[in-house]
Amino acid sequence: MSSFVPEITSAIFALRPDFRALSIVASGVQNGPTDQATGELMHRACSGLGWASWGEAHLEAWRDAYRAFGAKPQRTPCSAEALRKRVERDGAPPSINAVVDLYNAVSIRFALPVGGENIAAYAGLPRLVQAVGGEPFETFRDGVAHVEGVDAGEVVWLDDRGVTCRRWNWRQGPRTRIAADTVDMWFVLERLAPMPVPALFDAGDMLVDGLKRLAPEAVVTQVMIEPPALPEALAARLARG
Repeated sequence: MSSFVPEITSAIFALRPDFRALSIVASGVQNGPTDQATGELMHRACSGLGWASWGEAHLEAWRDAYRAFGAKPQRTPCSAEALRKRVERDGAPPSINAVVDLYNAVSIRFALPVGGENIAAYAGLPRLVQAVGGEPFETFRDGVAHVEGVDAGEVVWLDDRGVTCRRWNWRQGPRTRIAADTVDMWFVLERLAPMPVPALFDAGDMLVDGLKRLAPEAVVTQVMIEPPALPEALAARLARG
């Protein structure tokens, strides 16, 4: 499972050079209904305790990122903004299961898009790309299974079978969702400036601590995904202007 590392294509870093992703793989997790400790984390997050001063600016950065590839964030906001809007409207998002509630609490607390995926449902490794157009996204419409093609230029997560999440982190497909019986999981925490990189690691620590509490024997690995390093000569030339 430690080799389950996503690929971020160069087009994504060209679109947002400030993009960073923390990839976390957890194997042997014991999921189930939300427990008291996870419920308390969610309550604290929804109460606004610990919200950072840069949180709103981080959500605005995601709105700008969405506009850059043609999405309309007022209609399809990033997952972190959608969760905070749910908190403002309903007081808290609905409880799903312990792991989903845990990473939703992390997302709300840090104004940070957090995705959680069932590794067993993947065909190959996840990739973050700009779609050529027409890649299949499996979803439901009016309770009936439905496949739709994504728009050209749209930023999507996909695997060898099709799109797993549309509009960067707006809507996850049902195929790879974490269920109560999922044991091997992949999480991606997605950051833009002005969120401090150390805060991204803090968010990762909150998630890992919660996973370890649910399953002390779980094996957890983390990888920071950054833009490829420029060759030294090119970097020096760019620095000189």
